[in-house]
Amino acid sequence: MTLAPEHSASDKDFEELISRPFESQLREYDYQVTDIDGALPPALTGTLFRIGPGKFEVGTTVLRTMFDADGMVSRFILDGSSVRFTNRYVRTQQFRDGLQQGPMRRPGITTQVPGKLLANLQVPANTANTNIVSLAGEMLALWEGGPPHRLDPDTLETLGTNDFKGKLGYVGAFSAHPKWDPVTGEMFNFGLDVFPTPRLRCYRVSPSGQLSQINSVTLWDMGWNHDFALTEKYLVFVLDPIRPNIGQLLRGKRFDESLEYQLTNGSTKFILVPRDGSKPLVIEHAPQTHIHVTNAFQDGPDAVVEFVRYESLEFLRRTLDSAMGPKDHPNPHHHLVIREWPDSHLVRFRISPSGKITEEVVSQSAKIEFPQYDWRQSTRNHQITYTAGTLERKGHYNGIFKFDHRTGTMTHCDFGKASVCEPLFVPRDKDSAQDDGWLLAVNHDLVENRSQLVILDARDVEHGPVAVARLTHHLPIGFHGTFTRRVANPDAPLPHPELVA
Repeated sequence: MTLAPEHSASDKDFEELISRPFESQLREYDYQVTDIDGALPPALTGTLFRIGPGKFEVGTTVLRTMFDADGMVSRFILDGSSVRFTNRYVRTQQFRDGLQQGPMRRPGITTQVPGKLLANLQVPANTANTNIVSLAGEMLALWEGGPPHRLDPDTLETLGTNDFKGKLGYVGAFSAHPKWDPVTGEMFNFGLDVFPTPRLRCYRVSPSGQLSQINSVTLWDMGWNHDFALTEKYLVFVLDPIRPNIGQLLRGKRFDESLEYQLTNGSTKFILVPRDGSKPLVIEHAPQTHIHVTNAFQDGPDAVVEFVRYESLEFLRRTLDSAMGPKDHPNPHHHLVIREWPDSHLVRFRISPSGKITEEVVSQSAKIEFPQYDWRQSTRNHQITYTAGTLERKGHYNGIFKFDHRTGTMTHCDFGKASVCEPLFVPRDKDSAQDDGWLLAVNHDLVENRSQLVILDARDVEHGPVAVARLTHHLPIGFHGTFTRRVANPDAPLPHPELVA
């Protein structure tokens, strides 16, 4: 289904439209949403938390990419008959610094402190902008290079950081993509140490929030990894040959400038880390390019992992290069925009204990990312994968895609001139089938420059939303989020002022 408004646009108009998700949101809101189309499902009750970059400047410094931007939480409270919206910035040190006059004080992953070589040798600022999860009654705002920030789920007040009683590595790295075992309720995650010895620290976190390290995997050299998957037996890592050049880093280059995709001599390494702490299995394979992993499961002795694989091995380098942008462009955020996404597809790799690897492409080629599924199927063979994506040659992801692995079919809903975030599946009840529920996504209408919560019937994606809750303003481009069945208290006192700049 296509929900595209009839608008014609010149190239100039197109450039303006696609840059709108990178306009900072300098207000913090809290209000009842009154502009609602369709009918809110009475059984859909709970709280949707989303997080992503909200402000693309730190003080007087315009950031080079969205990855360095201050994290902003967007919350939608659904009680079955209404929607309450609230947004709040995570009060990180960078956010507080940005309220002062002058340039940024600490480097980001892609943005340097202007004119200060020694300052740029610091560990990058923790922006708390990548994911938000629930643990032991609190929300954790995650950024993979440092410890989580704790948030109150009712007030969204920042309560400080959580280093799990000093048990994280020396920089406190804690990935933005933890995974859960639906049987035990345990959270699993990793932290990537880059100095002095590159290693993956693998963690288990109890439902009450107690962390223990279950393994430490020494890597062959310094690398970068964003995501992983979990089976009943293993933590599954897919490490592509994307590695920073240490010499360039020491000469003051930005982290993104130092990244090299070692296509000629590199390989992708599949690492199976046993949950019982025994010796990991490392298997080399032909180079791949991916960012996000869907899920993994055991099929007899074999581990099977699904992820979105890009068909262009050079995609990440082209994306980072494009962030340079023309310095004389009238739009200061022009360089932030990713103008064209590569074709990709869902692929499953089967890894045997003997080291044999086989692959199966399980979707047709499309421009897709941000894979999601029914989280009740974590560590199990899920039958449905949902993604954001587009059928257009360039521009933002503007649709939601459903891949049914039982039938091999792909269906989608196209929102036209829009920017669509990762869709999250919410089951109708605890015993419902894998696609019996709703998909929740935040959609930025680029023409009206307003964002909206869209709710789709997961069984009938192509027929579009059953309800749309339109905000009075825009939300910048988002990354990840979570849905909790707990309905947050809409009457809790909010601790922060509305203006943040």
